Amino acid sequence: MTALRRDPSLFAGLALAFLLSFGPAVSNSFARFAYALVLPAMREDLLLSYAEAGWLNTANAAGYLIGALLTRLWVARIGNRSLFIAGMVVTSLAVLATGLTHKPAVLSLMRLFGGIGGAAVFVCGGTLSGNILTSRPALATTTIAIYFAGGGIGLMLCGAAIPLLLDARGVTAWTIAWQVMGVVALVMTAASIWAVARIAEPGSATVRANPGTHSRPASIRPLRRALVTYLCFGLGYIGYMTFVIAWMREHGADTTTVVAAWMLLGLATMLAPAIWRHPVERWTGGRPLAAAMSTLACGAALPLLHASAPVMMLSAALFGAAMFSIPSAIQSLVKKGIPMRDWGHAMAGFTVLFAAGQVAGPVLTGWLADRLGSLTPGLALSVFTLMAGALLALTQRDVIATEEVHDA
Repeated sequence: MTALRRDPSLFAGLALAFLLSFGPAVSNSFARFAYALVLPAMREDLLLSYAEAGWLNTANAAGYLIGALLTRLWVARIGNRSLFIAGMVVTSLAVLATGLTHKPAVLSLMRLFGGIGGAAVFVCGGTLSGNILTSRPALATTTIAIYFAGGGIGLMLCGAAIPLLLDARGVTAWTIAWQVMGVVALVMTAASIWAVARIAEPGSATVRANPGTHSRPASIRPLRRALVTYLCFGLGYIGYMTFVIAWMREHGADTTTVVAAWMLLGLATMLAPAIWRHPVERWTGGRPLAAAMSTLACGAALPLLHASAPVMMLSAALFGAAMFSIPSAIQSLVKKGIPMRDWGHAMAGFTVLFAAGQVAGPVLTGWLADRLGSLTPGLALSVFTLMAGALLALTQRDVIATEEVHDA
């Protein structure tokens, strides 16, 4: 607190990071993760199979993949700030529109648009978060962590409201849940746009000082092991985040238990920056990434051992503590190994691999559940994939950024 009083710019920077963190709240917590809370009601009201329910999250993941590809293509030309703003608007409107239809085809389209916008938000917001306190680069890790912790805000808002709404109004109230999230998302969009206008575009000063020197982005090949780990993350975590509430309901969990587990998931996400700050800043290479992936795998494995409320609480806590810490660890590797001007391009490349994993996860888990009569095989596959990614991350070494221009 003393440091904040002495340096008003530090307080302003942390406040900007907080407002920017509404990005992951909208793009991830509302547009993607809240689906797990609404899924049981949507399945019952729309008579969806597990595969069909999984497809609606796969549609969102496919949109995320498209959005990541477009962001990678456009970020150098349009800039992180403009893409972030456009992504927030598209995602918020898609969330709102999801609650205005009962047609599966239209629902799939809205989930697709939500994914497209969400990718631009997550990638460009993560890049901007590291450029808030340019006068104090040592605090970039802090502002990045605050940004990713914003997902916990959205998770807790959803966990506190959606199960109670559905419990009180019945399964048909899933449309109201999406509508309310859409309105809140639009308010958050306005706040985050205000913040973005006060954050410098990464690398803009370098480009102005050396026009014409940035012809090709720096290569991300030296981070290829982290790239594949991020693919494993995308494939492994999404099965849990799509079907964990359905799993709990099938095993007799009441609304109070569902609310408690989801709130704990969100709270752990918000506390994660404090938990992982030292490993991300001090540990070398892919060790922080490996530790976060291992923690996530343990959280995903616990429901397979027992579905009791205490076990599910521990599962949610471990999963929440690691989920957004993995993108944060990736962002830290990129910050160390890629020149600032190419952070957005590099993160978009990582997000493409991550999104590719997300596309397969939900529909594969749902298909296995329909075919084998249980969610267990799909969730077990998720655990195996996450552990494989953790082992691979241990082999990633630090890469030091240079200002040389490489082939992409």
